[in-house]
Amino acid sequence: MADGQSSAPDQDALSKIDTRVPHSARIWNYWMGGRDNYEVDRIAGDAYREVAPNIETMARASRQYLIRAVTLVAGELGIRQFLDIGTGLPTYDNTHQVAQRIAPEARIVYVDNDPLVLRHAQALLTSTREGITEYIDADLHEPEKIIERASGILDFGRPVALMLMGILGHVQDYEEAKSIVRRLQAALPSGSYFVHYDSTDTDQALKQAQQGYDDTGAVPYVLRSPEQLAAYYGGLELLEPGIVSCPLWRPEPGVEPDPTDIYGGVARKP
Repeated sequence: MADGQSSAPDQDALSKIDTRVPHSARIWNYWMGGRDNYEVDRIAGDAYREVAPNIETMARASRQYLIRAVTLVAGELGIRQFLDIGTGLPTYDNTHQVAQRIAPEARIVYVDNDPLVLRHAQALLTSTREGITEYIDADLHEPEKIIERASGILDFGRPVALMLMGILGHVQDYEEAKSIVRRLQAALPSGSYFVHYDSTDTDQALKQAQQGYDDTGAVPYVLRSPEQLAAYYGGLELLEPGIVSCPLWRPEPGVEPDPTDIYGGVARKP
């Protein structure tokens, strides 16, 4: 196992889990029906939902979008390496499960620096015999270190799917968020893909609910405009239908989805 990885929690990691303040990954887990959350998260999640009732639909839509995006990238596009940064807590149909159903030899590196995610790393570190699934404890704000550690598992001479799913809103400064994306993309070879989504500022109720959550003392999440999110894709070749509300991104045949305030897209590095 490469430096900086861990397949089991240690007491130091467990001691860093703060159950006094709500945490976005745990609340997202709660909204998606998971069990890896605490009372403080359920209280905050319920308060958020009271103001923005659509939030659970958004959470589930984001997971369905991930499934469709990874299915396309691993299937039709033939990518066999995935760098999923901001992993969050495992629920259902995580990146490695979707990718390795299609391509058992796929290699997946998850990255997060949350102690509760570290605690559940063993649940993430399942893999087919032919492939690899690993977890790196690292910070999104240090993209070069992420690439350095991931290079022990992924071959950056071959295409990689870079996944930033619902994480960039936690970077408070927009220019810094763009810089992080650019630096990560710069490490990818031609033929790689960028897969992304984030919540948007397109609904007043959502903005109000987010402000209430931020006021609890939890790590804030910045809602940004679709136009701001589009800047993350600069210089890349967007796949159809572009950057859209996630339920509208290549929905399953026969499904007529309603849009939500969470936008994403998939793009190829030329």
